[in-house]
Formats: sequence, C-alpha cells, structure tokens
Amino acid sequence: MSTIAQQFGMTEALEILGVKAINEGTSTGNQWFSNGEVFESYSPVDGQLIGKVKASTEADYEKAMQAATEAFKTFRLMPAPKRGEIVRQFGEKLRKYKEPLGKLVSYEMGKSLQEGYGEVQEMIDICDFAVGLSRQLHGLTMHSERPGHRMYEQYHPLGVVGIISAFNFPVAVWSWNTALAWICGDVCIWKPSEKTPLCGIACQNIIAEVLKENNLPEGISCLINGDYKIGQLLNRDTRVPLVSATGSTRMGKIVAQEVAARLGKSLLELGGNNAIIVTPDADIKMTVIGAVFGAVGTAGQRCTSTRRLIIHESIYDKVKDAIVSAYGQLRIGNPLDQNNHVGPLIDTHAVAMYNKALEKVVAEGGKILVEGGVLSGAGYESGCYVKPAIAEADNSFEIVQHETFAPVLYLLKYSGDVTNAIELQNGVAQGLSSAIMTNNLREAEAFLSHAGSDCGIANVNIGTSGAEIGGAFGGEKETGGGRESGSDAWKVYMRRQTNTINYTTNLPLAQGIKFDL
Repeated sequence: MSTIAQQFGMTEALEILGVKAINEGTSTGNQWFSNGEVFESYSPVDGQLIGKVKASTEADYEKAMQAATEAFKTFRLMPAPKRGEIVRQFGEKLRKYKEPLGKLVSYEMGKSLQEGYGEVQEMIDICDFAVGLSRQLHGLTMHSERPGHRMYEQYHPLGVVGIISAFNFPVAVWSWNTALAWICGDVCIWKPSEKTPLCGIACQNIIAEVLKENNLPEGISCLINGDYKIGQLLNRDTRVPLVSATGSTRMGKIVAQEVAARLGKSLLELGGNNAIIVTPDADIKMTVIGAVFGAVGTAGQRCTSTRRLIIHESIYDKVKDAIVSAYGQLRIGNPLDQNNHVGPLIDTHAVAMYNKALEKVVAEGGKILVEGGVLSGAGYESGCYVKPAIAEADNSFEIVQHETFAPVLYLLKYSGDVTNAIELQNGVAQGLSSAIMTNNLREAEAFLSHAGSDCGIANVNIGTSGAEIGGAFGGEKETGGGRESGSDAWKVYMRRQTNTINYTTNLPLAQGIKFDL
C-alpha cells in the first residue's frame, strides 16, 4: 500500500471488508469461484494497485444463473415483510461497515471521502425505504361490469434481475436496484464496473453475512465480474426478465437492443447534459454554490453533473465573474483529504476525453475562461488529476450537445423571457436533470409546467446534482426513460396481473355477449 493508503487506513478497511490481494470474481452468496483471466484495479488517487480479480467465465456465469433461478423458487414464497426484514438487516450491516466501505469507494473510484461516506448512506437510506415498502406493495380493486364478479390487480415477482452498474457510483446504484428487487421477491445478479470491481466484492461479502445468518439459499445475491462480454450474457439471457443498466447512452442503446430482441424489459439510466437556468431574479450566491458543486463534484463524473449554465444577458457578466472567482478557490488533490474539493478522474482514458473536449470547444469558436490542464508532480502521480475548466460556448456546438464526463462547464447566454432559456435547456438529446435559479414564482412554475423542462428531474433553487432516495430517479430522451429508487419505482421489478373472480353459479360474458350452448 502507498503512503496515502496507509495514512487513511486502507489496509485495515480492505481487511474488514474481506477484500484480498487476489479475489474470486464470481459469487452466489457465500460461495466464491472464478476461472477467467485476472484483471487489476488501480486507484486513481495515487496510481497504486489495490487488488486483483479473477474474471467470470461463461461457465461461471451459468453456475451463478442456475443458483439464482433455483433460489427464486423459494425466495418468492417468503412473505414480503419477511424479505423486508432481510433488507433491514442488510442496512444495519451497512451502518456497521460504513466507514471502511466509504473509504474503499473513495479510494477505488476517486471521489471525495465525504462523497464516499455519502454513497454508503444512500445505501442505508434505500434499505430503510425498502423495509417500509415491503408492507405496501399495493394492488388495486375495481368494479366488474358483470354481476357477481370481483376484479383486482396484484403484483408478482419477476424473477432474476440483472444489474449492470457504472464506476461513478460503484455501490449506491446497485443498492437502489437490489433493495427494491429483494423486497419484491426477485433475486439479483450484479455486474459491477470493471473499473471498480473491489467495491462490488466488498458489498457481496456484506450481504453474504446476512444471508448466511438467516440460513437463506445461495443465489439470492450473485456477483459476476469482467468486461462488456460478461454483461452481454445478462442482456441475451431469456432467464433474466429485467436488466437494469447504468452508464453511457452508447452502452444503453446496445443493452436496449439486445434485451428487446428477446422481448425482455430494460431499465436504463444513461447520460445527462444537465443545465441550470439563471434568470435576472436569481440569488447569485445560491447560484454559485449550486453551479460549482454541480460542475466539479465527483470531478464532473456524475450523470447529474452540471454541464451547462444558461444565464440571462442582463446578469451574464456578474454571474460569470462570480463563478470564475469561485473556481480560483478550488483545491485539487487527494480526495481522502477532506480539505480538497476535487479529486481525480477515474483513469487516463477519461483524462484524454477531457482534453479532447477542451480542444473541441475552442475549435468550434468557444472561449476558455478558466484554463484546464492535467496536473503533474507530487500528489498527482496517477496522471488522473485535471483542472476544472470553464468555457463560453453556444448550445449548437457539437461538443456542447454531447456529455463530457469531466469537470468542464459551458456558459451560455440567453435573452428575452424564461421560455427562451427553457428552449435552450431542452435543446439537447439528453433529459436527466435540470434546474432553475429564480425568485420569480411565474418563472419557476413555467419551468415546471407541461411546456417547461423536459427532464426527469426539474429543480428550483437547487442544483442539478444530488437526489433523494424518496423520489423516483431517472430521465427522458437519450437518458433512457428508466426510474429507480423511490416513489413507485418498485413496480418495474414486478409483473402486474389482473384477476377476476366469479362467485355466482352463472357465467355472464363481458360486454353483454351471448354465447348459449
């Protein structure tokens, strides 16, 4: 372990979480096995090797799938409140392991330690939400048009739910899916990002404790590891009725096509190109706080990160100067040190994409306001640390139309009323998160109206980044249309069934049809 890792107790954290120097990459609960090639996980914090993982093979996948399908036969029969009790115990384990797991998230992914702890807290929160939900999987009753009949709807478990998660939230998004899927009676097979595999192994070790303590069968929680090819097995497997995938729009289109080809269901959480509208009635101080955190938090690697700031021409210079000044106060460095604001990008490939974006915006006629660049020297040995950058641009620029998964913020100017700003905001292919900064009630309501933001998330006087688990999370257009976490998102993990009961001795037909024999 490096000096940084030793200083922040990573050796102890890995030991507590059961993460080894070389780890089996496939698990059905307490059983671990793998026959694939070994791949490595390096920390973007200091470039050091954290651990190695044996990838899952197709045979390993098949063994996990067989365990999952067998476990579903018994798990679906457990009453939902009893399944909720299992999730409650998982939440208690997460409270116990919050510190070491949060450190691992921070060290393997590169987000700040506060964000690492916050991500584990999201896992705890969704467990609490799911426990209550386990007693509220309500159906509907309705009146039949036929006398002596009763109609109602009920929900049943789907079966095996496949989960493909991204590196930027290496544990939380898995828990959003699994906590709800488990209380619904489903079993899960998880493929974490190959960029953060050790977080997946740690989570599997934690839930395995709960399953073992409750004498539950192997297969309720399964883990597979590897590249996109192992994910394709989930996408193409008719035994997986639902695949929940989080990642880029490019990846999501592939998943959608493969799952749809076998008439399966997919839940997609894909790219965002999120904007904050700043009107003349905005609170500038609040705007700066929301915009800066939204743009540089997690080094711009959130799907809800703020990419565009759409500012009214009358206050454009004032807001621009305030944002540029705030960027001058940012501290970039080791994310485990809570004095720093910005950590590294996930890897050098992400750094290359960041550099290309800055080159592209200049080539298209944009103006750099806050210079970017890759940091080097002491503390930046991994080569993954970059300077958050700001550029003046136009919404029509090709680079602005695409999501850059890095801390690059584009300033755009609008004139006229708020409808012009909304048109700019909606004028991209993605539709995840959006926000407006205004103290004008009419502007706020216009933003939230049918003709307002076309995103799945629309906020007033808060930024685009950060979502509570109580609300359904997801977006429209090329963001995929999926919804996870709160509200009634549980319904996607179940199949709906309409039931009609005839409690008479006659058999009247619907719509008054006569069919006498």
